[in-house]
Amino acid sequence: MKNTRRILLAATVVGGGPRQGGGATAFSTYGRIDIKPVAYAPGYKGNPAALGKIAANLDKDLAPSLAQWNSRPANGRTLTVEPIVEEMSFKSTTKRVFLGPLAGSSGVLMRVTFRDNTGKVIATPEFFQRANAMSGGFTLGVQDNLMLTRVAKLASTYVIDNYDQAVGGPTGADDAAVN
Repeated sequence: MKNTRRILLAATVVGGGPRQGGGATAFSTYGRIDIKPVAYAPGYKGNPAALGKIAANLDKDLAPSLAQWNSRPANGRTLTVEPIVEEMSFKSTTKRVFLGPLAGSSGVLMRVTFRDNTGKVIATPEFFQRANAMSGGFTLGVQDNLMLTRVAKLASTYVIDNYDQAVGGPTGADDAAVN
């Protein structure tokens, strides 16, 4: 990522870790949980294949829990979960094969907004993962792809962990991202 993007990304992660908006609410109080498709922020142009990998991993991680949760009787309350990738620098395998570590680091920042059926925001956690240039280069892009899996796993774990009790969760930001 460009240096200005790194600074913006680190500032966002430091200032906007997972937080509960308003009162802390366990997701189990909702009769239905609706997960919107993973998308890029409006106006942001990113790698569609990388976005697809995040979406596939998020769907795979949440499918069993959602099937169980949404099989309960409806109570008139719906929680909408909207995962938005706000920023991503993803180095493809092709770029890694030809440029290795010279292609630079990869990183992804995803905000997940939780809204009730009235539109009130319940929580807006942010999740960050990165793959540094050297590890991405030496693994020919494996670390870049694992970064996409890890960010989806952080978001799905947040949903699952907050189902019975509102407990928040980790952002995934490491010391290198915050510094």
